[in-house]
Amino acid sequence: MGISKLTTDKVKERVDIVEVVGDYVPLKKKGQNMWACCPFHNEKSPSFSISPAKQIYKCFGCGKAGDPIQFVMDIEGIGFTEAIRHLAGKYGIEVEEDQERTPEQDQAQSERESLYIALGFARDFFVKNLQTEEGKSIGLSYFKERGFTPGIIEKFDLGFALDGWDHLLKAAKSAGFQEEILLKAGLILQKEGDPSRVYDRFRGRVTFTIHNIGGKPIGFGARILTKDKNQPKYINSPETAVYHKSDVLYGMYQAKKAIREKDNCYLVEGYTDVVSLHLSGIENVVASSGTSLTDGQIKLIKRFTDQVTVLYDGDSAGIKASLRGIDLLLEGGLNVKAVVFPNGEDPDSYSRKVGSQAFQDYLQSNAKDFIGFKIGLFKDEFTRNPIRKAEVIREVIQSIGKIPDPIIRSVYAKEAATLLEVEEDVIHAELNKSFIKNQKNQFNAPPEPYEEQQTGFEEFLPTEEKSSFAEILKVQEREMVRLLMNYGWEKLDQEGLHLCDYLLAETEELEFTTPVYTKILLTYRQILRRGEVPTVEFFIRQKDDEMRQEIIDLITPRHEVSTYWHDKHQIFINTETDNLSLTGFKTILRLKRRLVQKMMEEAKQKIKSAENEKEGDAKIEELQLIYFELKKVQLEIDKELGIVIG
Repeated sequence: MGISKLTTDKVKERVDIVEVVGDYVPLKKKGQNMWACCPFHNEKSPSFSISPAKQIYKCFGCGKAGDPIQFVMDIEGIGFTEAIRHLAGKYGIEVEEDQERTPEQDQAQSERESLYIALGFARDFFVKNLQTEEGKSIGLSYFKERGFTPGIIEKFDLGFALDGWDHLLKAAKSAGFQEEILLKAGLILQKEGDPSRVYDRFRGRVTFTIHNIGGKPIGFGARILTKDKNQPKYINSPETAVYHKSDVLYGMYQAKKAIREKDNCYLVEGYTDVVSLHLSGIENVVASSGTSLTDGQIKLIKRFTDQVTVLYDGDSAGIKASLRGIDLLLEGGLNVKAVVFPNGEDPDSYSRKVGSQAFQDYLQSNAKDFIGFKIGLFKDEFTRNPIRKAEVIREVIQSIGKIPDPIIRSVYAKEAATLLEVEEDVIHAELNKSFIKNQKNQFNAPPEPYEEQQTGFEEFLPTEEKSSFAEILKVQEREMVRLLMNYGWEKLDQEGLHLCDYLLAETEELEFTTPVYTKILLTYRQILRRGEVPTVEFFIRQKDDEMRQEIIDLITPRHEVSTYWHDKHQIFINTETDNLSLTGFKTILRLKRRLVQKMMEEAKQKIKSAENEKEGDAKIEELQLIYFELKKVQLEIDKELGIVIG
C-alpha cells in the first residue's frame, strides 16, 4: 500500500539533512556548511558538502547530490516509498497509507519492498521459535551456554530454525507470502530435478540476522549444533536484490554509533565474536562473516572511522594466510592495528574466559600498528635465515606502498627501518621503485575522461583556440542560470524589480544551446506565468534527475571565505552579492559577447565557403559587412566589461 501525500509532506518538513547524513558519516563544520568524506566513493580529503540552510548535499568528487530523502535512497539503495518509511520511523511520524490505492496496486508493490517484508517475517519467525519447546531445549540452551543474555539476543535478533522441511514455508504461505518472493529472498530452496518441490533453506540451526545499515533484515547466517560431518557448520543467505555480501558487515547496524564515538572499528571473523564483544562492553565491532575482505566492506568502515583494529585468532598459520586483508585496508586509506589472542583462543572464547574488564585491558595493551605486527609475525623466521629477512623487508615495503597518505608512508618507512635494522634509505629506494613501476602501468592504461572544473570566473576559462564555442557558451549560460537560481528573488531597486525579471527579460529572445539550461529556463518562466514563485525547493523535488542534479550543483558553493578574514583580521572581500545589479548586468554582457563571437565565427565560415564556391563579390561583401557589424557590437561589449584586446 502506498504512503499518503500528507505523510510525505510531514517527513519533508521534519527531516534535517545534518541529522540524516550524520547517521552514516562523521561531519565537520567548515564555514556555513558541514563536510565529510563522501560515502559513495573512496577519497582522502572531504569533498562531500552538506548545506543545513538549503537542506541539500553535494559531492564535488563523484557528483552525487540531493535532499535528505534522496540521500537515504542512494545510501540504502532503496526506492522513494521505502525512504519515506525509513525517515518516518526515525522522526516518529505516523505513516498514513494512501486509501485511494486499489488491492491490485497493493499487490504490484516493488520486489525490493516485498523482499524486505518477507525477510522481516522470517526474522520474527526465527525469534519466536526460541520460545517453542524445541527452540528452548536446543537454540536458547546454546545461547545461554555462550553467556548470551536476553537483552543481547533481542539486540541482534538471534533465533532458531526448527528442524523440519517446511516450517517457515508453511507459516509464510499462511501469512500470504508467495513462494516466488520467498525464493527470491533466499528463504526457501527448490529441489534439484523437481522445481515444484520447495523446502526451507534453514533447518535445525540457530540463526543470526544480518541487517543493513538502516536496521532492516536482509539475510541470515545459521549454525548447526550437531556434529554431522555431511553438513557445513554455517550456511548463509544467497545474494539477493537486497543482500550483497561484498557490501555488508555483520553487526554494523548495532556498531555504527559506537564506531563513530570511539573513532575505531574492531574487525573480527564470525557472528559469535561480534555478539561476545558486545557482552564484554565493546560495541564498536563488526565481522566479515568468514569471507575475504572486499572494497565495499572497507568503504563501509571508512564511512564511520579511519581507524581499524583487526582481531586475530591465536593461530599463526591462519594469520599469515589472511594478511592480504591488511593491505586492502591500508589501500582503502585506513590506519590499521592488529591484536593476536593467545594460542588456541579467539575473541569469543577469550572474552568468556577472562571476563569483560580483563578482555578490554588485553585489547588496549596488545594492539600493535601493522608494521610492528607484521614484522613480529615473521621475526623468528628471518632471525635464522637472512634470505627470508630480505623477503620480509619486501613484503613490508609492499604494504607501506599501499598507504595513500605520503606523510603516514614516511612515518611507517622510518619505523620499519628501525625494527628491521636496515637503512631508511633502503626502504625509500624500494618504495620509489614500486611507485615507478605503478606509474608505468598507469601511463600504459587508457586515459580517463577529462572533467573540466568550473571556476565561475571568465579570466580562468580555456582560450577560444582550445575550447569550442559550444563549451564556452555553456559556461556563460550556466553562470546566468546560477545567478537566477541563487538570487532570482533579490530586489535590485526601490521599484521592486527583481533580478529574475531583469535576467529573463534580457534573455527572452536568446536561444540557449545547452538543453538542461533551456529546460530550467522554460520551467522557471512557466511557473512565473502561473503566478507562483519558482523556489529552489521546487526544482530539487522534480522527478527530472538531470535538472535536479544541475540545480543542486548550481546552488552549492565549493569554497567559502573564512569568517576569520573579516571578524579577526579585518580583511574585506568583495562578493557578487555586494552589487547584484552590476553582477547581473556583466553576466548578461558576457553571455551576449559569446553569442556575438559565435555569430562572427559562423560569418567567417560563410565567407570562406562563398570564396571557395565563387558566389560573387556582392555576396562576399554582404557577409563581410555582417561580420564587421558584429565586431562593432563585440567592441562595445568589451568596452563595458573593461576588456582590452591588442
